[in-house]
Parts: sequence; C-alpha cells; structure tokens
Amino acid sequence: MATYFKLYNENPNERQIKQIVDILRDGGVIIYPTDTVYGFGCDITNQKAVERVARIKGIKLEKANFSFICYDLSNLSEFTKVTSNQVFKVMKHNLPGPFTFILNANSNVPKLFKSKKKTVGIRIPDNNICRAIVKELGNPILTSSVKSKDEILEYLTDPEVIKEEFDNLVDAVIDGGFGKNVPSTVVDCSNDNVEIVRQGAGELEI
Repeated sequence: MATYFKLYNENPNERQIKQIVDILRDGGVIIYPTDTVYGFGCDITNQKAVERVARIKGIKLEKANFSFICYDLSNLSEFTKVTSNQVFKVMKHNLPGPFTFILNANSNVPKLFKSKKKTVGIRIPDNNICRAIVKELGNPILTSSVKSKDEILEYLTDPEVIKEEFDNLVDAVIDGGFGKNVPSTVVDCSNDNVEIVRQGAGELEI
C-alpha cells in the first residue's frame, strides 16, 4: 500500500518532504502534484525506478517521452545543451510555470534512459510541493502525467481516487489538492527557436 501524504502548497511540511525524499532515495515511485496535472515521479538517477515508471505507464523506456522536474534553471547544464540566449531568456521569463521546454540533451541523458535520446523535456512547475521535493533530493525527478481511463476526463485530478487506483503500484501518493485537467504547454527549443508544439495551461510570453 502506498503511503498517503497531505501537503499544502503554501507551506509544505518539511518533515514529510524528508520522508518522501527517503522513499525516492530507496528507489521508490511517487505520485505528486504539479501546477497542472498529477505526475508519476522517481529519482532520475535510479535506473530501476525509472524502468518501474515505464512499466506502470505500459511503455518501453527507450520510447518514453519522460520529462524532468528541476528546482530552478541551475540544473540545466547537467542534462541539456542550451546554446541560445533567446531560449534561456524565454525560459527565465516564463518559469516557474506550466510549461515543458524540449531541449537538446547532453550525454548524461541517454545513460539514464538506456536510449539514444537527443532531447529532454524540462519542467519547473509553479508548485512548492514538487520543487521542495527536488530541492531536498538534490537532483531532478522524473515526471510523467497520471492519465485517466475515463473517456471524458483525460487526467485523474482527485488525489483520493489516484490513491485507490495506484495503491499497489506506487510507494507514495502526495495529496496537494485537486489537480487540473489541462497539461503543460510544450515548447520545442531544440533547434534554438521557440516553437509551441502543444498548447496547454501556460500562455507563453516571449
């Protein structure tokens, strides 16, 4: 059974954040709130945990389009190659916020995904809970949206329903209130241009 944590975005409980990070360090998989939809997450440096998320989602790891949640832009150089000042300025202006920026990956990323991945999605959500987890962990966490089997709702928004559905598949569910049913806006910057490839919750300001 998954451990259930109730946290508040305005002021996440430090003791509980540390407990969640301990679960991640032990190779655990969590479900947590962002500024858009709820996400599956794990420590990106833990290969077995990354593979577990892929299994839960029913996708092959080498084909997965997982993104990373970072605390701020200081993590970028560890995983990406941002060569354009314009791209960096756009990211700085719009983050934290409901955006996924597709950037060119550096050589660290293929090792994590056991694939020839050339790009990676980076998120810095405007949500204190997931950012506090990343900050305490000391490196980004994986993110992949929690989809619904419902034909009307694309994403699961109620953390109690999420707990019921994934209780035996994950190690912790973090209740940060109701999630949204609109995902992040995806912005492709891999060609040093800024191109919106999926309009979601965020209105990009350039």
